[in-house]
Amino acid sequence: MKRKTQAIILHAVLLVCSIATILPFLWMLSSSFKTNVEINALAQTFFPKNPTVQNYIDVVQKFNFLGYFRNSLVYALIVTVVSVYTSALTGFVLCKYQFRGRQAVFTMIMLTMLVPGVVTIIPRYSLMQGLGWLDSYKALLLPSLFTSFGIFMMRQASYAIPNEMLESARIDGANEFYIFHRIVLPQLHNSIISISIFQFLWAWDDYLWPYLVIRTEKKQMLSIGLNLFSGRFSTDYAGLFAATSIAIIPVVVFYIIFQKHFVEGVSSASIKG
Repeated sequence: MKRKTQAIILHAVLLVCSIATILPFLWMLSSSFKTNVEINALAQTFFPKNPTVQNYIDVVQKFNFLGYFRNSLVYALIVTVVSVYTSALTGFVLCKYQFRGRQAVFTMIMLTMLVPGVVTIIPRYSLMQGLGWLDSYKALLLPSLFTSFGIFMMRQASYAIPNEMLESARIDGANEFYIFHRIVLPQLHNSIISISIFQFLWAWDDYLWPYLVIRTEKKQMLSIGLNLFSGRFSTDYAGLFAATSIAIIPVVVFYIIFQKHFVEGVSSASIKG
């Protein structure tokens, strides 16, 4: 009886937390079909009184939404693919290869996780300015292609790969390139998917760094472009809600596709070694 009561309480708490998390998104989606007059009215209703898709039409026709959307999608995909690959390669090397200074290198990588990202903004900006890369995708992408968190997760996950498997491949004549791409990466697929979700979400939502280094409006990311709905004296909430509703689609789709492997990937990166 006691266990049943605890289960009921747990499910009730989870239900409340789920509603509190999902409700704002549902409100935003519903409001995207309202007019600004209805959104700003004192008497609010959850569902629109006179639903309209004009907000979505205006977003596409009067606003460079598709351009910003494309820029963010390309940026997020490049960051995700490259950073996951470099994390897998570095994590595997730090786990399975013996060389002088290996632990020191790993310690230095871990220490970077303790430094808030905003602390390194000025040094990174100064470096890009000195290289003459401001207002270019090189400045936008380069600092994002390596992630200490991803390296840590991949290193921990690599401990699950038996050394005997790697040695057998070497005895059969496989080179290190073949071993990494044909044996190691398939073994790390759950961790790869987990890190991919984290990296895609981070890159898609990234605001500060694109805001600082990209000057040309056509090159800008969607997270910056959404600010155009906020004027000096008023905000186009209807357009903002419509644009944001579209903006979350890639994130939702990305997670739905890979959610089955997410928990397994995080679990496989538990503390080892």
